[in-house]
Amino acid sequence: MIDLRIKVEPLPIVDPLIVRLRNMADDLGPNDAVLIGTDGARREYDFQGFSLTLHAADGVPLDNDVIMVLPGQASARRLIRADSQHNTFLITEQCDQLCIMCSQPPKKNHVDLFAELETAASLAPTNAYIGLSGGEPLLHKKKLFGMLRSLAKTRPDLKFHILSNGQHFDEMDIATLQEIGPERILWGIPLYAAETELHDAIVNKQGAFDRLLQSFAILFEAGAAIELRTVVMQQNDINLPALAGFVGTALPFVERWAIMQLENIGFGRMNWDLSFKDTSTDFDNLARAINIATARDVPVQLYNFPLCSVPERYRHLAAASISDWKNRQEPFCTNCSARQRCGGFFEWYDHSKGFRGLGPI
Repeated sequence: MIDLRIKVEPLPIVDPLIVRLRNMADDLGPNDAVLIGTDGARREYDFQGFSLTLHAADGVPLDNDVIMVLPGQASARRLIRADSQHNTFLITEQCDQLCIMCSQPPKKNHVDLFAELETAASLAPTNAYIGLSGGEPLLHKKKLFGMLRSLAKTRPDLKFHILSNGQHFDEMDIATLQEIGPERILWGIPLYAAETELHDAIVNKQGAFDRLLQSFAILFEAGAAIELRTVVMQQNDINLPALAGFVGTALPFVERWAIMQLENIGFGRMNWDLSFKDTSTDFDNLARAINIATARDVPVQLYNFPLCSVPERYRHLAAASISDWKNRQEPFCTNCSARQRCGGFFEWYDHSKGFRGLGPI
């Protein structure tokens, strides 16, 4: 597991500080710190004439990483890892749903860091792809769109994958989305069932299904790209074929349909015994759903499915979707011929309560 925090020696600051770390550079910007010395795990940087000292294990690359140092904290957040394709900003921990499988249970308070996150994004490598997640980012829609509008002008090369529950779009957003550039954003939006009652029960919000359909219409009119996201659970497994038919009929414009396995953390861990569907031993309903979607030209991908949990016919759909910082493999993966192209497991996966039909390919 990759640590997204790095030890930093205290700084006399009162506001969050965004710094890009450089091993060497002649063209230093106001947010750049250049490496001036190392001593084992200790790395000292010059930042605007001041000493910035970090502690990182040997072999951890930090060149061109962007970090955020918060007042009074002994660790800095690695917002941008220059050598990674899995950089995600946590916009807020607030949310207006209580999904039974949520991996990031919501909190009431919000820490506003939009200015800092915009600066961090502006320092990202060329053509970077940045995730924005929550909580629900669109609870702070005005500031989120303001940040995206600004970055569309200053860093038009950047692209974003934004996870949202799709409850907060309205028709006035169409012009804003088009101004930002629909080609710059892939919206990851969940739909768990084709039936109002079941979807609303899973997200614990009455009226969520109907509001979601309104948002899909708005996003479609704006020309937005949508990644439809469905977590497979005991609650909705039998309904997956019906959902596939609904997607193919009502939402054929989605960029792809990402069908996901449950993550064993947060509410997902709390509700694991009642929610986890072992698709390694029973793939039938999921297979029917994939077949229906494919017949209707809806692109399907399987996220968070180890390859050995998927029948051979469908393995080409299983993407290596688990971010590098929370990814690992099990001991039985050692001799697997598909190890290099498998997405593996979440760091917090508990095999004693997980898939029962796994083994090396």
